[in-house]
Amino acid sequence: MSERLDATTLLADLIRCPSVTPAEGGALALLDDVLTRAGFRVERPVFSEAGTPPVENLFATIGSGAPHFVFAGHTDVVPPGDMTHWAQPPFSGAVHDGHVWGRGAVDMKGGIAAFVAAVTDFLAARGGAPGTISLLVTGDEEGPAVNGTVKLLAFATERGHRFDAAIVGEPTNPVALGDAIKIGRRGSLSGTLTVHGRQGHVAYPHLADNPVPKLVKLVRRLTAEALDAGTEDFDPSNLEIVDLAVPSPAWNVIPAEARARFNIRFNALWTRDLLAAWLDSRLAEAAAGEISYELELETPSSEAFLTRSEALIGTLSAAIAAVTGRTPALSTSGGTSDARFIKDYCPVVEFGLVGKTMHQVDERAAIADLEALTAIYRRFLDLYFAA
Repeated sequence: MSERLDATTLLADLIRCPSVTPAEGGALALLDDVLTRAGFRVERPVFSEAGTPPVENLFATIGSGAPHFVFAGHTDVVPPGDMTHWAQPPFSGAVHDGHVWGRGAVDMKGGIAAFVAAVTDFLAARGGAPGTISLLVTGDEEGPAVNGTVKLLAFATERGHRFDAAIVGEPTNPVALGDAIKIGRRGSLSGTLTVHGRQGHVAYPHLADNPVPKLVKLVRRLTAEALDAGTEDFDPSNLEIVDLAVPSPAWNVIPAEARARFNIRFNALWTRDLLAAWLDSRLAEAAAGEISYELELETPSSEAFLTRSEALIGTLSAAIAAVTGRTPALSTSGGTSDARFIKDYCPVVEFGLVGKTMHQVDERAAIADLEALTAIYRRFLDLYFAA
């Protein structure tokens, strides 16, 4: 590939691929073509598991030896919603008013376009890779996250690859490019609490057993007090009720059961096992042997993690400062990402575009930010491989 790859053009082309989870939509095929022409060895494994849709992924690598650096991301996107509400069609990749418009522009085809453009420019300038550079791209980040990065990492490891550091191109900046690097994430644990009763007529409550007040009592106990006050590196842990369901078919029927679904975002003070014990203790205390219930915790869950690597964090911070003049905050706030899988293989951080419009109608990426992000990734590669 002789001419310089333009991140804006690549992003527009990627957006035109309707890769709504779990569809590949042509996005990985496009990247395959671009990367193969740049000299990468590209593999596109499809992973599957019972109860989940099969997902196509991409693993591309170039060079050999250490250090082995990884850029990671996902081409799958969330649905666009009502397309008539968009100022520009969500899969048009329209370049308008200084932005590239469309679903996935920010989360996170923009990050992918930027790091592909940066890597190919770096390789052209250096005449090849001064170590190894790999790209891990999944189509399952917005979905169940079962047939994506977690299996792609195992796939690469089975082929002898050992990674030294990674950047995930998720949109990390709240207001302006250079605001923040994500150096860790809180863990996530979801569960369903079901209270059993006995169905009956509302006019004869003594012949029934209403589970709803009992569920309310248990939920009240789980939400009565904070899990913790946070740590130096993490926000406080929080338990949020996300759904209450009472499958009652009529106004005059006392239901047989009631359910509550919840999610806990937890910091490094907790693990899945500690939270399971905490939940069991609080529920048993509130039930007092008089409420019949079941607690089911979802698998997989993710543990909290924190990256401490000057070679990664310091180098990326220096690249951000050189391009934007900003000193990024080191953050662990927000939701989860596929960094939770990568951290088991090498130090990992997240840095990408400004996330204001992600998952929204009229999602769009500023071209100036896209160009600056490409320059940051390019500067990072120079600094990292010069060390």
